[in-house]
Amino acid sequence: LALFENIDEMDSTPMVSSLLNKLANYTNITQGALEHEEAESEDGIQRVTGPQMGTFIGVFLPCMQNILGVILFLRLTWIVGTAGIMEALAIVFMCCSCTMLTAISMSAIATNGVVPAGGSYYMISRALGPEFGGAVGLCVYLGTTFAGSMYILGTMEIFLTYIMPNAAVFEAKSREPTGMQNNMRIYGTFCLVIMTLVVFVGVKYVNKMALVFLSCVMLSIMAIYAGVIQSAIKPPNSQHRVCLLGNRTLQNSRFDKCEKTELINNVTTPTQLWKLFCKGGIENATCDEYFTHNNLTEIQAVRGLLSGVISDNMWGHYGQYRDIVSPERASDKSHDSHYVLHDVTTFFTLLVGIYFPSVTGIMAGSNRSGDLRDPQRSIPTGTIMAIATTSIIYLSCVVLFGACIEGVVLRDKYGESVNGTLAVATLAWPSSWVIVIGSFFSCCGAGLQSLTGAPRILQAIARDGIMPFLQVFGHSKSNGEPTWALLLTAAICEIGILIGSLDHVAPILSMFFLMCYLFVNLACAVQTLLRTPNWRPRFKFYHWSLSFLGMSLSLSLMFVSSWYYAFVVILFSGCIYKYIEYRGAEKEWGDGIRGLSLNAAQYALIKLEEAPPHTKNWRPQLLVLLKLDSDLGVKHPCLLSFTSQLKAGKGLTIVCSVLEGTYMNIKAAMAKEKTKGFCHVVVSSNQRDGFSHLIQSAGLGGMKHNSVLMAWPANWKQAESSLSWKNFIETIRETTAAHQALLVAKNIDKFPTNQDRLDEGTIDVWWIVHDGGLLMLLPFLLRQHKVWRRCKMRIFTVAQMDDNSIQMKKDLQMFLYHLRLDAKVEVVEMHAGDISAFTYEKTLVMEQRSQMLKQMQLSKTERERECVLLFQAQLIHDRNTKSHATLNDKATPTSDRVHMTWTKEKLISERNRHREAHMTVRDIFNMKPDQTNVRRMHTAVKLNEVVVKKSKGAKLVLLNMPGPPKNKGGDENYMEFLEVLTEGLERVLLVRGSSREVITIYS
Repeated sequence: LALFENIDEMDSTPMVSSLLNKLANYTNITQGALEHEEAESEDGIQRVTGPQMGTFIGVFLPCMQNILGVILFLRLTWIVGTAGIMEALAIVFMCCSCTMLTAISMSAIATNGVVPAGGSYYMISRALGPEFGGAVGLCVYLGTTFAGSMYILGTMEIFLTYIMPNAAVFEAKSREPTGMQNNMRIYGTFCLVIMTLVVFVGVKYVNKMALVFLSCVMLSIMAIYAGVIQSAIKPPNSQHRVCLLGNRTLQNSRFDKCEKTELINNVTTPTQLWKLFCKGGIENATCDEYFTHNNLTEIQAVRGLLSGVISDNMWGHYGQYRDIVSPERASDKSHDSHYVLHDVTTFFTLLVGIYFPSVTGIMAGSNRSGDLRDPQRSIPTGTIMAIATTSIIYLSCVVLFGACIEGVVLRDKYGESVNGTLAVATLAWPSSWVIVIGSFFSCCGAGLQSLTGAPRILQAIARDGIMPFLQVFGHSKSNGEPTWALLLTAAICEIGILIGSLDHVAPILSMFFLMCYLFVNLACAVQTLLRTPNWRPRFKFYHWSLSFLGMSLSLSLMFVSSWYYAFVVILFSGCIYKYIEYRGAEKEWGDGIRGLSLNAAQYALIKLEEAPPHTKNWRPQLLVLLKLDSDLGVKHPCLLSFTSQLKAGKGLTIVCSVLEGTYMNIKAAMAKEKTKGFCHVVVSSNQRDGFSHLIQSAGLGGMKHNSVLMAWPANWKQAESSLSWKNFIETIRETTAAHQALLVAKNIDKFPTNQDRLDEGTIDVWWIVHDGGLLMLLPFLLRQHKVWRRCKMRIFTVAQMDDNSIQMKKDLQMFLYHLRLDAKVEVVEMHAGDISAFTYEKTLVMEQRSQMLKQMQLSKTERERECVLLFQAQLIHDRNTKSHATLNDKATPTSDRVHMTWTKEKLISERNRHREAHMTVRDIFNMKPDQTNVRRMHTAVKLNEVVVKKSKGAKLVLLNMPGPPKNKGGDENYMEFLEVLTEGLERVLLVRGSSREVITIYS
């Protein structure tokens, strides 16, 4: 014991007296309970003492007491007898390896800083974040609560089976599950009520009994080893003997002698055993056929360490439900209550799930870190030594049980073959009652500790505020006792008791603890691999590979034990994770998941820069230019709603705004505005320079915007708004120069919010100029959102009067079919003069679309060789003017038809041809409104008439947006042109492509 005490203590106090003093004050209650006990002191004075516990008292003994318990006394012999020594050793080794690897990871986390109240929950939540921490915290809480159910059921099983079997309310014939479970439910509920009242009155009473419970565990284990030594030295005790009929094991509680007949006064008299199988006297008896043809054999229950029975118990003897327990592997089925029967179908994975709770409890030391003198030394040393000690105890018990006890006694779960004696108790010395009484009080103490510790775990989670629905359980009495959490714990514990079987409850709590161990290992591995500067644990004997091995082993044991329980617990943890993510409070604990996200983001950004994006991967990455009012409120909230609808919750969106002034003056105002998402606020002397800076520099690496979304400048005709529309046009020019797409929403305040649901309507696309497919892609993206889901898509295209409209419609429908777009196609015929403004903007007449559709049929190599250049003509002229009429008469019939696919040579020759034919042509925007004999904006008016006629009732109209004039003197006429073009339409989205293809027919 001196190995666990500090040297200073040895110098100041005699070691024996110091140890006795600490044992007298020993407590196995989780951290925080000591303060509650002090608050309940009779003198009313709250005495707070500093942490005084060392490694032995503070970590080693609590871990030992939590690990050694009900499974060791009630189920380990049955597991050895059923699985055999070799498979039982494999089960113990797997489970102990899992806890040892977890202890190594836990030691690294626990020594990386102070671990306050909350224990494992605190460690995982601060290492992996509130989402994982909350999910695992609830798993630890539920595991501890169901552990209380298991300990209470174990207590009642010992009481009803081995101490007072006559106290059963329902008769359990041959261990009939219903009768046995009903007894467990009634007495278990009664025991739970008593234990809850004890905990509610005060944990000081539980604390005072902690040493008694610990002593019971230690004395019981010593009695087992003493019995093994005694069986090796002296002949086996004849007190416990097993009666076999043939190869069938009999319940000897129904008879006193393993004989068919006996001599009484020289008269052959039938025994009690005879009467169980025969009716009538000896002369005219009608007996069971198997009883008649087989002899009775009586064997020792404890054969002795040197008897050689180990060879018989080396391999498994699995059985089916209602099979008779026998020395042989093959056994018969029977419904006769005279035999010892298997109460459940046994198999390896079932035994793993039942055994694993016996190795839980490794967190007892870390949960008490605040009460330790040197937790960074005590937690690793005490926990690992406790696991090593208990592993040796379990492994040695497996071998010793198989080497000393007869196989049929090991497989007899309830000791029916040895007159209702606990199987492990048959080996005990000096009396079997040492084990029975010791295990009874051990289970009682473990149940009280679970009911004391579980509410505090729930209280720690509730007080963190990460799950709003648990806030009520953070409240407590004046002394800090978690009353509401205790009531919830008792209610959940009652659910486990109503299951009524220790074998059915054990796999449930195994899942919860395994999930906890999985995340402890994950937390250590993530922190180790990330190499964050704050990861500096004092415990150095860890490695990320060991953590991954522990994590893999925990996950494997979950599915080996019970795959359906594993799925349920994983689903439960996932639901809690998503709930905290969406509804929980925002917490920043410097967790490893944030660091992992940072590393992943850095890696992804570097990968994106390695190659330009392919057309198939193109998606609108929006830069939203948002204007704020004088109170820093959003001027057009619907613009943000439309942004989310367009993105359907996916993709990159950067919301930007420009505040005029200096940074120091604006900083205080920015602090008042709470924003969520990617927001970028720039302080500039004027909005024009600010938006120009954002268009050029927003984003990072491959995560840069490729599209700009802005609102149409309302009331631009007013004198005070002249600066607004000039900035608007300059933004268009800068976006075009940056080769980015531009989306302009007109009447944005009339657009639907995210709470609206549009009835059945249409989204109309007026496809006049080919923009790389963006005009067709946008309606498809909008319809992915629930606001626009019911709307249908219509595509209108414009043809001249002499075009083959029917063939054009067929070709366009085929094109949409290849694009996998569901839309209705309409071709609108207009005179050439009515669409002259768009003619030099690549008007899609019949030959243009035919050229594009033929392009689809070319081979991939040919398509890559051909340089696809869209003719960017900015000339807008009026055919009705007198000066242009002469030129029009001389032009060829196809002079206005510009093909949309161009090679470099075609583009140069076409430009030269237009320069020669239109040497005096000026832009329509240079025409002044007061000029006589000029039909201003003839094209806009005529096209607007057609659009209004066809799309007046549309929910949204998408139109090609012509580029601004090169001569800034025509800017105002350009604004007028767009105003006339969109007049009379409720919602309009003007689209200007980026001169690159954004949609493809290829997979």
